[in-house]
Amino acid sequence: MMFRPVLMSIILVTAAVTNYAAASVTYHVGSIQEISQGCAPSEEVEQAVDPTHSKYVYESWIGCGGIGFARSTDGGVKFSAPITMPQSSGSWDPTVAVGPDGTLYVGYMVYGSTQIFPVVAASFDHGMSFSQVTQLLPPDQDNWGDRVFLATAPDGSLYATWDYGPWISYIQLICSNGGSCSYSYGDLNAVVQKSTDRGMTFGAMVHVSPHFPGGGAEAAPMVVESSGQIDAYYQADRTLNQQNFQLAPLGGHFTSSVDDGEQWSKPIYFTSRTGKVALEVWWIDGAIGIDAGDNLYATWDTQGKNSDGTPNDIGYFSYSTDHGKHWSAPIKPIPDKLNVPHIVQVAGGANGIAYVAWLSDSDSQGYAMYLRTFSITKGWLTPPVRISKGFGNSGVWPGDTFGISTRSPNSLVLSWGSTLPTDNQANIYAVPVKVSF
Repeated sequence: MMFRPVLMSIILVTAAVTNYAAASVTYHVGSIQEISQGCAPSEEVEQAVDPTHSKYVYESWIGCGGIGFARSTDGGVKFSAPITMPQSSGSWDPTVAVGPDGTLYVGYMVYGSTQIFPVVAASFDHGMSFSQVTQLLPPDQDNWGDRVFLATAPDGSLYATWDYGPWISYIQLICSNGGSCSYSYGDLNAVVQKSTDRGMTFGAMVHVSPHFPGGGAEAAPMVVESSGQIDAYYQADRTLNQQNFQLAPLGGHFTSSVDDGEQWSKPIYFTSRTGKVALEVWWIDGAIGIDAGDNLYATWDTQGKNSDGTPNDIGYFSYSTDHGKHWSAPIKPIPDKLNVPHIVQVAGGANGIAYVAWLSDSDSQGYAMYLRTFSITKGWLTPPVRISKGFGNSGVWPGDTFGISTRSPNSLVLSWGSTLPTDNQANIYAVPVKVSF
C-alpha cells in the first residue's frame, strides 16, 4: 500500500465480448488508448467523471516525474497529452474527485522536510490548469502518512480521508518482490478533513477509525449519498498493543457519518464472515461504490486456506439497500480460489446495478483486467469478461489500484497501468465500455 516503483508488462487489445446467455447483456469495448504517452514510467491510476458533464473523464497516476494527469472531453475516447501535477515531485497515491459544480480535485501524498501529508490541487476549467494547491499539514513533525482519497457531496463539500500516524519511527514495512509495501508495525489511523470553499482550506482532522493512535487503518475510500451521508470502507489490521504498535491480520470495516464527518458510526467488521486480510497484502484491499438509487456496494478479498490446505486469495462482493445498516451475504464475483492477488473495485450504475472489476494474475499467463455486471434483483448479469486480452508479468507490480467510473447507467470507463513490450516502459491505458441490457 506504500508506493514502490516497479514495472509491468502486458499486451492490451480491444475485447470483443459475447453476451451472457441468462441475461442477454453485452459489453461493447472501445479502443484502448495509451493516455500517458511520452510520460513513462507511469503506474497506479485513479479516475473520476464529471457528474454533470460526463464527457469529461479525468485520470491521474504515479509518473511524469511526480503525479501525471490527463483529461478526456469525449467520454474517454481520446485524452489530452499528459501533464505533471504541481508540487508533485516524488509524490504517490493519487486520487481524483469532481464536485457538483464541475470543480476538479486531484490529491496526492508528498514528503515535506519533516512531515508527510496530502496536497489537493483544484482546477476550475475542467482540468486545463490547476491554479490552486492546498497542503493538509498535520499537527506534528516526523509523522507518518499514506493513501489519500477524495469525495464530494451534493452541497459541494469536499472530503479527504488519509492514513495518518503521529510517529513515523514506529513504521516497519513488508515489501513484496512483485508488489508494493504493507506494514508489520505502525501507528495507522484513518482520518478525514473537510473543505467547504472548493479545496482552498480544510478543517481539522477527525478520526474515522477508532482507537487512535493505534487504529490499524490503512486506507479509507468513501462515497457520499444524495442525503449527504458519508460512507467509508476502511481496511484495518489489529493493533496488538499501543506501545510498539505491532500489527496482526484483521480485515475490512464499514462506517458512516450523517453530520459532515464530525462523528462516525460504530464500525462494522465487514469481512468477519469471509476471513482476514494478511499483513503481506500490498494492494488496496477493499473498495466502495454507490449507484443512482443510493444502494451501496463493497468489494474486498481475503486470504486463507482451501479445503486441501493450500493457500488462497478469494474476492468478495456485498451490497446494502438501507444506507449501510445491513449488508447482503458475501457474494463471490471471481470463480477461482488461487493464491494470487485479486485487486477488486466497484462502480454503481442505474438503481440496483453494479459493475465489479478486478485485476489479477489468476490466469497462468499473467495479469489481466476482468469485468462483470450485477443486479440486486437478478444477480450476475454477465460472467467474468476479460477486458485486456494480453497478460502481464506476474512477478512485476501492476499497481495497487485501477480506475473505474460510470459515465451513465450503461456506460463506464476503465483504466490501468501496464508496459508494452515494444517500449519496455510502464504506461497508463484507458478504455470506454458500453453495456447493452
